Amino acid sequence: MTRLAQTMTLWTTVAMLRALSLADRARGRAAASRDEDDRGDVPGWVMITVMTAIVTIALLAVFQEQVETAVRNAFESVTGAGK
Repeated sequence: MTRLAQTMTLWTTVAMLRALSLADRARGRAAASRDEDDRGDVPGWVMITVMTAIVTIALLAVFQEQVETAVRNAFESVTGAGK
């Protein structure tokens, strides 16, 4: 796996863990302020976050070279590198 792919995988993992942490805290606050039976939509948001991370990793695995090229070209067009 290239350095860019490793970095993107790392940031996806960090974002997923952060979302799970926030969901746990929100669930704790919600449980303290209302009945345990009414949990809100926190599990739904956690599921969406995890599924998004899985889809991102799957797409990166399939289209890694194209993603790297697109990101490199975007950075070069912004920074002017390669001119």
